[in-house]
Amino acid sequence: MSWLPNFLRNPIVLLLGENCTHTIVDELNIFDPVCFKYAVSKALGLGIVLGGCIVKLPQIMKILRSRSARGLSLSAFFLETIANIVTVAFNMREGYSFTTYGESLFIGIQNYFITITILLFSNMEWIGMVSAGLIMALGYLLYDPSMTSASTLSMLQALTIPIVISSRIPQIMKIHKEKSTGQLSAFSVFNYFIGTAARVYTTFVEVDNNIVLLGFVLSLVTNGILAGQMIYYWNSQEPKKQAKKQAKKTN
Repeated sequence: MSWLPNFLRNPIVLLLGENCTHTIVDELNIFDPVCFKYAVSKALGLGIVLGGCIVKLPQIMKILRSRSARGLSLSAFFLETIANIVTVAFNMREGYSFTTYGESLFIGIQNYFITITILLFSNMEWIGMVSAGLIMALGYLLYDPSMTSASTLSMLQALTIPIVISSRIPQIMKIHKEKSTGQLSAFSVFNYFIGTAARVYTTFVEVDNNIVLLGFVLSLVTNGILAGQMIYYWNSQEPKKQAKKQAKKTN
């Protein structure tokens, strides 16, 4: 019998399973090699999912406050949204724990909103409305086994690797070209990088799928480049402000 009341123990069982709950909670064997590693992975996974609920909100607020999408790559957010949809559909249909992919769902929703917002602030409202419908239709298409086979979905999951890389490259190149991060949110970039690093660990521990693991590793590399650019261009000013200062100096 456990010393912990059922109303506290049951949620732990849902997270860790009966065996590791018995080892860690009932027997107080916290440092059991297998269960300790699993518990750390679950805790990180839960934290990543919770963080994923808000990681892009500062970016969204920054766009709405400035009513500008300057410095943001439309193709980057669009491709990332597609990759999020495929990842969620694949993991759900494979039956993996929600703590191993849940942030992709929340980040996908936020990326979806950012993509539509960029289109709206770029005076492409009709493209935004069409894109909104297509993205939602894609999600339904991939989730329904009668419309997308397991083998096709596995192939699409493998394709998320080049998609993830492709989604970051336009943003990386845009920052490099403009020598400024524009409206890109530092909070989102750094938290995304930290979350991806933790996700590499949880995927290695809990998900027996090298394609999924490789995708997160490459995502970590590209997110690391973006984080590096954010630091490098931290004190850079917007091009227009720099031009104004130069004009004042010459006058």
